[in-house]
Amino acid sequence: MPIKLVAAAIIILKGKVLLARRKQGDSHQGFWEFPGGAVEAGETIEECLSRELMEELGVAATVAEVIARNEYRSARGSMDLVALRARVASEEFRLTAHDAIEWVSPCDLGKYKLAPADEPIAAALRERTDLFQS
Repeated sequence: MPIKLVAAAIIILKGKVLLARRKQGDSHQGFWEFPGGAVEAGETIEECLSRELMEELGVAATVAEVIARNEYRSARGSMDLVALRARVASEEFRLTAHDAIEWVSPCDLGKYKLAPADEPIAAALRERTDLFQS
């Protein structure tokens, strides 16, 4: 089975990062994650993340540099999760794949039930205090 390329958004505002909780009925229901999704054929990772943020949160975004990366393997398959910095055009979110969002301080990320693939990304964010300076 090929490795799936997946983009995750690191959206930072006022020293906190955005987490979103997968809604009921989803295979990862109840888990918190950095929003994003799988890259489709013919799409760059930046295009994917912009599309996913519009689909999942209803916001336009500008995608910037790679912050962290994690290759995750499970019984369901393998993914190369790439976390990219993203800036959103609005804080007015329309949730479609999630039932809640939270702005979380990097030191509090460990208090959330994160999707397993997102845990190393959260650990990397705790080390990158430079990202959270105003």
